[in-house]
Amino acid sequence: MKHLLILIISIVILSCTKNKKEENQTSVTTDNKKEMIPTEPDGGIGDGGLPIIDNYIQSIEKAHKKPDFLNHKAISFNINVFFDGKQHLDGKITMLTNSTKIRIDKTDDSKLIYTGKNVFLCPEDAKDAGARFDMFTWSYFFGFPYKLNDPGTKLELEDLRILDGIKYQTAKLSFEKEVGDSPEDWYILYTDPKDKILKSAAYIVTYGNDGDISKAEEDPHAIYYKDFITIEGIPFATKWEFFGWTEEKGITDKLGEATITDITFLEEEGSIFETPENAKEIKL
Repeated sequence: MKHLLILIISIVILSCTKNKKEENQTSVTTDNKKEMIPTEPDGGIGDGGLPIIDNYIQSIEKAHKKPDFLNHKAISFNINVFFDGKQHLDGKITMLTNSTKIRIDKTDDSKLIYTGKNVFLCPEDAKDAGARFDMFTWSYFFGFPYKLNDPGTKLELEDLRILDGIKYQTAKLSFEKEVGDSPEDWYILYTDPKDKILKSAAYIVTYGNDGDISKAEEDPHAIYYKDFITIEGIPFATKWEFFGWTEEKGITDKLGEATITDITFLEEEGSIFETPENAKEIKL
């Protein structure tokens, strides 16, 4: 009987020791699993982490202080554009920071106003040649770093490309079908390897091609943002240079430039984007 009691006690002790060991192993295993969870599973495309391209976009938005920019109602700036040695535009652009309304006051006293739905030219007898290009191109280039996540945009990382002897991360921005009036447009973005500022973008202009983009793709251009200043902590390029661009060579011959001055934030839009009485609607 005594031997039987000793045997039972030994079995109980061994059982308790085994259970305790299993509990410890389970705890260690669980802890190890927690430590092994990656921040970007599957290279940034799995559950639990941001896709790599989203991180790329966010790095640009952070560098350009997007929340601070959008915290203001509107912004205005003077712009002077030259192409092939000839002045193309001299005026003042005012736009909501979300780009839904735009106004251009030219030094010849003509005005272009985009109300969010329609475009108006003032006065009625002003020349409307190039109105669409001026209305949307310059404001888009100015607000480019804040437009990368617009509805219908698609962004894909591409190879490193050389700009002024430095390797820049690049990405291709394109658009879903029926987004805007030129969904065939595309841009190749160059971001600074250190501060993630958007420094350049190659692009094609396909508006009015009736679906044939071959001519535009034969002659891509590029904008190069230079001479940055900060206003309320937000970086802005005060000089834009325009070049030819090819896939093989990158930036080639200089085509033109623009100077940006007197960048000013506005906290109220007031009547800036209202349509003047002596204006006419223009079809774009």
